[in-house]
Amino acid sequence: MNTLLDYINDFLWTYVLVAVLLGAGLYFTIRLRGVQFGMIGEMCRLLIKSGGKYDASNSRREAPGRRISSFQAFAVSLASRVGTGNIAGVAIAIALGGPGAVFWMWVVAFLGSANAFVESTLAQLFKVRGEHSFRGGPAYYIQKGIGKRWYARTFAILITVTFALAFNSVQSNTIAIALENSFGIEKIATGGALTALTLIVIWGGIQRIAKLNEVIVPVMAVFYLLLAFYVIIVRIGYFPHVMQLIVENAFGINQIAGGGIGMAMIMGVKRGLFSNEAGEGSTPNAAATADVSHPVKQGLIQTLGVYTDTLLVCTATAFIILCSGVFDSGLTGIELTQAALSNEVGDAATIFVAIAIVLFGFTSIVANYYYGETNTDFIGRFKGSHTILRLLSAAMVAIGSVASLNLVWTLADITMALMTLCNIVAILLLGRYAAICLRDYRTQRRQGIDPVYHKETIPEIADNTECW
Repeated sequence: MNTLLDYINDFLWTYVLVAVLLGAGLYFTIRLRGVQFGMIGEMCRLLIKSGGKYDASNSRREAPGRRISSFQAFAVSLASRVGTGNIAGVAIAIALGGPGAVFWMWVVAFLGSANAFVESTLAQLFKVRGEHSFRGGPAYYIQKGIGKRWYARTFAILITVTFALAFNSVQSNTIAIALENSFGIEKIATGGALTALTLIVIWGGIQRIAKLNEVIVPVMAVFYLLLAFYVIIVRIGYFPHVMQLIVENAFGINQIAGGGIGMAMIMGVKRGLFSNEAGEGSTPNAAATADVSHPVKQGLIQTLGVYTDTLLVCTATAFIILCSGVFDSGLTGIELTQAALSNEVGDAATIFVAIAIVLFGFTSIVANYYYGETNTDFIGRFKGSHTILRLLSAAMVAIGSVASLNLVWTLADITMALMTLCNIVAILLLGRYAAICLRDYRTQRRQGIDPVYHKETIPEIADNTECW
């Protein structure tokens, strides 16, 4: 069984997804005149301005009970991004693809952030009013923008299986391994506790999920980055050698640890996408919930999330592992990251990593569940549908905590590849609307106006943009 799954996984990533993902990113980078580079200052301004508050310029204000601020939507998406992929996923990429995998993670971040801008802007443009907040994402913009209900449902099924089920098993698997290594806690005990906590939080809906994530994620990310900076400062003399390893092995020069250009590229793109989710079609589900006055505002903020995830948190993990010199020790996953920190800071550091994994992984679990919930509602909500999904998601958390590492990551990679292909095709077909929105936003900013979107800006889809 594993052999067949591995073959499918290798085929999708080796021959299909790398080209499609990077090709789409390059196309949108050119089409949107490097929006992910030229508007970084505007991204930061918008994020600081939001600061947990609702957009004061939004005249179409919703009832307070179902308003999600721009920052809260950013935190939910960041919670899904910043998880085990940043700590265990990076370690797997380096162990299997060599140091060069880190370079391709950076490439995915820089090019993929253009995809992230387009998908999140489209999610805002085509969002709908839900029971407790706005809802949206690829399933919604596929149906409203392309008009293919079957296509939209296919994506909704894929993302529900990927996030609410497969990805949550990956998160619980890594948490269980980390706690067993650091504290000797049995995996089955960890699985039971995680399952119970997951059910408690996800039963509270998007409001509870948003409030949890806007507190935990930023705090833990800052502490983790400070630890990484400490390691870099202590080993600053080794830093130039680390950069040399990354660049040389990215192109198969002086190959080590199997890090030729093919494996380095595939592992870098695969683990980079798992972590930052740029172009995958997941973060638009969180982006759509934000109460903003213009779709581009949340598109820009979500683009900043890609940089936060990959260029900061993933890179921090990579430098910890490579500076320690244990990347070719034969370890992989969270065990490699813990060994690297133990080598640099001492055994106490492995305890910190275990705690970080628990918090990062748990916030990812609850954010992942929300992506499944919003898409099952799209497929067709019936009495008890949320209850069934919550129980299935919790069950996968329990199963993942005791399953083999290779099985849960392979299943997650396959479903992630399929949903990403669906989404990339959709944003290539609908990308012109994001380009028009960006042009409108830039025009208003040059006029000194706080941009506000009006559905008349794109008359051909005015009837399908119900929230504007």
